[in-house]
Amino acid sequence: MTTNVEVTRNGTENPLGVLRRFTKRVQGAGILPRVRGIRYHDRTLSHYKRKMHTLEAIRRREERVELIKQGKINPDIPRGRR
Repeated sequence: MTTNVEVTRNGTENPLGVLRRFTKRVQGAGILPRVRGIRYHDRTLSHYKRKMHTLEAIRRREERVELIKQGKINPDIPRGRR
C-alpha cells in the first residue's frame, strides 16, 4: 500500500519552496504516522510455526533438566536475559 506524493517545480520557485510544499503534501496525506505505526508490527505466526517453536522450547527445557540431573550445570545460576 503505497501513496505517491508528487511535487513539480513551478517556474522560478527555489528548491527550498519545493521541499516545503512536498513536506506539507506528505503531512497532509498522513503517510508518516501510518509508517511509524506499522514499523514494529510483526505478522502473526502460522499454527505450524507456533507449534514448531513450542516443541523446540519443550525440547530445550527437557535437555536442561537432564543436564541438571547429570550435574553438568548448576541450577542456581540465573539464566536468560540480564
